[in-house]
Amino acid sequence: MISRRHLLAVLPAFGIAAAASAEPSKLLRVGFQKGEPMLVASKRNRAFETLLNPLGIDVQWVEFQFGPPLLEAMRVNSIDIGAVGDTPPVFAQAAHGDLLYIAAQRAGGQAILVPPGSRLETLQDLKGKKVAFGRGSSAHNLTIAALEKAGLSYADIQPIYLGPADAGAALERGAIDAWTIWDPYYALFENRPGVRVLAKWTDITEQNSFFMASRAYVEANTATTRKIVSELTQIAGWARSHRPELAALISQETGMPVEAVQRAADRAPFIVLPMNDEIVRNQQIVANRFRSLGLLPIDIKVSDEVWRAST
Repeated sequence: MISRRHLLAVLPAFGIAAAASAEPSKLLRVGFQKGEPMLVASKRNRAFETLLNPLGIDVQWVEFQFGPPLLEAMRVNSIDIGAVGDTPPVFAQAAHGDLLYIAAQRAGGQAILVPPGSRLETLQDLKGKKVAFGRGSSAHNLTIAALEKAGLSYADIQPIYLGPADAGAALERGAIDAWTIWDPYYALFENRPGVRVLAKWTDITEQNSFFMASRAYVEANTATTRKIVSELTQIAGWARSHRPELAALISQETGMPVEAVQRAADRAPFIVLPMNDEIVRNQQIVANRFRSLGLLPIDIKVSDEVWRAST
């Protein structure tokens, strides 16, 4: 008879063996944000279906308004991969999301917009003002970086945590003093009557965005993950040389005016990069920034959640 002590001793080993021998998934669940060009292009062109259906793998697409809820869905195993800005992954890691960075890309356009009639002219003018952005989003990080550049602290503004739809409405009715937002929403609002760009991302800091996946998915589907990263590189190359076609696809998918989407596509670099030491260091700076402000509850080490396609 196996004793209870012996059973408790061998169960972890059985768990490790089970995880290591997990069957590859026959379904890839992709989380994408409305208007995010790379994955929207993949969806409209059926790029992942063409790649994976011959291998017996189906593809399911799930839309999110922005990054934090996307990674929360990944954390609870509702999706397998997705694309987000630089900030959602550090909050997900602090929440013990057990997710992996599988590739990076240079971020596209972001800006701080001010509403019609605003008298704000410089970043220093944000002091004491209501600044809206998605909590835990890349716009959150850009806002803090802008304050640092202006010699202001986070305590110098009134942060208003709003998703893109609510923040856009608040901007138009003058309920906020500024809005930090990414493309294509930036492109959608920048030419609205009276709306001005207070500062562009190029005036503030360079940012990366990331393709993320659950650790469980990657470990059970390493070969598929490599194929996905390779396909994303190919999609980026197509996007760089087919910007009008890409803008048309995104417009069809989202219902956004094609001229606004074209502006967003024209300023996006569409460069997919493997995770490397420099990217990890830059992402650690993002994590440290939020931790130093007390906005991140624990210290995290970004390199603990990095997957490299060559390994």
